[in-house]
Amino acid sequence: MKEYLVSSNNKIKLSDRNPDDLNGFKNTAEERLRAEREVEEYISKTKKLQTKLYAEAKQSFLIVLQAMDAGGKDGTIKQVMSGVNPQGCVVTSFKAPTPIERAHDFLWRVHTQVPAHGMIGIFNRSHYEDVLWPKVHDGLDGKLLASRVERILDFEKLLTETGTTIIKLFLHISKGEQKKRLELRLGNADKHWKFDISDLEERRLWSKYMDTYELLFRETSTKPAPWYVIPANHKWYRDYVVARLVYETLKGMNPKFPVVSGVDYSKLKVV
Repeated sequence: MKEYLVSSNNKIKLSDRNPDDLNGFKNTAEERLRAEREVEEYISKTKKLQTKLYAEAKQSFLIVLQAMDAGGKDGTIKQVMSGVNPQGCVVTSFKAPTPIERAHDFLWRVHTQVPAHGMIGIFNRSHYEDVLWPKVHDGLDGKLLASRVERILDFEKLLTETGTTIIKLFLHISKGEQKKRLELRLGNADKHWKFDISDLEERRLWSKYMDTYELLFRETSTKPAPWYVIPANHKWYRDYVVARLVYETLKGMNPKFPVVSGVDYSKLKVV
């Protein structure tokens, strides 16, 4: 999955990253079925590793999901994390800050949602929204932007140094694909609840969003907390890449069942 990694200080251009990329797969029914089978295998392996992570309770795993509207964050969580034990996984969605949240520093509401040891945490949008949205809407000058980026780097460094493994995933769709998905929502009454009129306004700022995401990737993709740009026009391939990344990251964490010493279980009886 290294081809989707944003290396430190990489001068990334999203226009150079193909949201239709399939990396060797073909967009056929047979190939989609093959990818879906591999996703199920990764989910099954992830489930076993999650059990060890929960039992061990010495480290945690944070998955940050960012995307443009209709980029597939909800669908990714639903499909890729379908096999994990809900008892050991918490999903947090960050929307516009409440009055209480605005009365604190911008990371206050985020820090309270960081997964505890033994847990998997998923951020559906994240602390990056507090840089992304105001920057796009001209609410951050250069000094405040640099300050918030520095605070984010400090925050993620603190987390990684205290036992939290972080991966940050940008689900990369094209503007044309977003148009199709928004139109599908408008044409389906069961999807109207997911549509917000502001989505159309934000769509007009597409170029500014791309520029700001590129800036954030360059400034905040670090070795302990890397960004990955996931091709997401094809949902089945998006799920394959994310499922594989989640599994491989969790495998690299190497969680283990705790060893209980001082007890001879062979002599114990249940009466």
